Amino acid sequence: MKKGLAVVVALTTSVALLSACADSAPKEAAPAAPASGDDQVTPAGEFPITKEKTTLKVMVKGSSIVENFATNEFTKWLEEKTNIHIDWEVAPEKTFDEKLNVSLASGDYPDVLLGMNVSPIQQSIYGKDGVFVPLNPYIDKYGVEMKKMFEQVSYVKDMITLPDGKIYSVPQVNECYHCSIGQKMWIYQPWLDKLGLKMPETTEEFYQVLKAFKEKDPNGNGKADEIPLVGATNGPSSTLDLFLTSAFIEKDFNLRFVKDGKVQVAYNQPEWKEALKYLHKLYADGLISPQSFTQDRNQLKQMGMNPEVPIIGAVASQNQTVFVDVDNPRFKDFVAVPPLKGPAGIRSTAYNPYAVSTGQFVITNKAKNPAAAFRMADLLLSEEATLRSTQGRPGQEWVRPEAGELGINGKPAVWKPIATFGKLQNVHWAQIGPSLRTNDLRLSVASDPKNSLELILYNETKKYEPYKTDPSKIVPPLFFTNEQAEELASLEKTITDYRTEFFAKAVTGSLDIDKEWDNYLSTLDKMNLKRCLEIYQQAYDQFKSKK
Repeated sequence: MKKGLAVVVALTTSVALLSACADSAPKEAAPAAPASGDDQVTPAGEFPITKEKTTLKVMVKGSSIVENFATNEFTKWLEEKTNIHIDWEVAPEKTFDEKLNVSLASGDYPDVLLGMNVSPIQQSIYGKDGVFVPLNPYIDKYGVEMKKMFEQVSYVKDMITLPDGKIYSVPQVNECYHCSIGQKMWIYQPWLDKLGLKMPETTEEFYQVLKAFKEKDPNGNGKADEIPLVGATNGPSSTLDLFLTSAFIEKDFNLRFVKDGKVQVAYNQPEWKEALKYLHKLYADGLISPQSFTQDRNQLKQMGMNPEVPIIGAVASQNQTVFVDVDNPRFKDFVAVPPLKGPAGIRSTAYNPYAVSTGQFVITNKAKNPAAAFRMADLLLSEEATLRSTQGRPGQEWVRPEAGELGINGKPAVWKPIATFGKLQNVHWAQIGPSLRTNDLRLSVASDPKNSLELILYNETKKYEPYKTDPSKIVPPLFFTNEQAEELASLEKTITDYRTEFFAKAVTGSLDIDKEWDNYLSTLDKMNLKRCLEIYQQAYDQFKSKK
């Protein structure tokens, strides 16, 4: 990936892109690049960041497991270390993308956007308009941790740099093995054992297992309260269009793939239609919970944590913490279902080898002291801040291991969790915002075979390794010009909304898949899917030419 190409397409299935209203955003001038001695901050690497108490207004994506960002223990530590007070505005976790779009379009946005997943396309458009502050001069002058990150993860700088060479966001780097193959299905092993069923290996066997869960009272309470299969509309890989469809068509995290050098999408292929018909069969037989298409991860967790008896048999999710607490006895009883073989012999799982999430800390032109804001973001990339923001306080939620303790990687362990992750708490930010978690750091966690979440997820993910998408078929991070980015913004938003709506209606039987399929394809054509793919193809060809 070469410099000078630069807007990276975010690798998330449901990233919110701008609507056509982006043109109405106020075009205020961006602050000038900092001149030597003009910034009201202490020298690089020196703390506190400001001698006088400074306030930053920050909009953050809400989290179901963060009690209160204002009183959070990590926030307190950060404010004390930096002398910067944060005035919080929390965007609802379920609709944060809508909040972001409305705020930017109206001009009513804060100094900093934290954990709001500001897409590369948004960065391109609002950066050009002067709404977002270019960080390059601040990186040069104050980027102690950011420069270390560029050295440790060589491709990061290219992935956050726009075509004109400007950088508008501090990223989160998370070289997470189990996340890279994160579109999983979890099944409740005690129900399989009770009913004498083996782990399903095909879509037909999975259907029969779910049918048994529904009909044979595996929780033993004499009630027909079992929910065979459930998902959610948000949360890591919790939507039902991910795991099961991979038994019909091989694709990447964004439902795209490359075939014969051409970028294509999975959701207009004949195999996708067959996947829809299979999912509809599950739904029509009462095997999929209707709430899967409306509920958020909080409601999903209420199902998983049902106090009387277990009621869910299989769950689409990246990991178990989305639907059950780590210290709950049920946690270890949910095991990963290996990729299923479909009727045509396809057995695959989406693979995402790119560990960078852009748009995690964006400074706007409302910031009176952008240098102070950047230095706070730079601090978040340090090892201490990373462990504090993702795990909690040293000595209370994590400790340095004893001599002789080994990590998952077989090397001397660097850190060891002593508190469970995934529960409502007020000591860390639950992985919101910038952090730097290299593969070395993640796998240097002390491995307790009984209690290590990282080890459990590592071992469960190994089941998926043989079936991951061939990297040559994955659409890589691509770079777009401003003109392409603006055109894609409205095209992809319209297409994604329609595709998602059609998927739900097809699965639930609100429409007849066979009768409506041609109309569905025709509507995608009218929404200019062809043009969307042309833009991707141009960027893909340019990417390949630079290799």
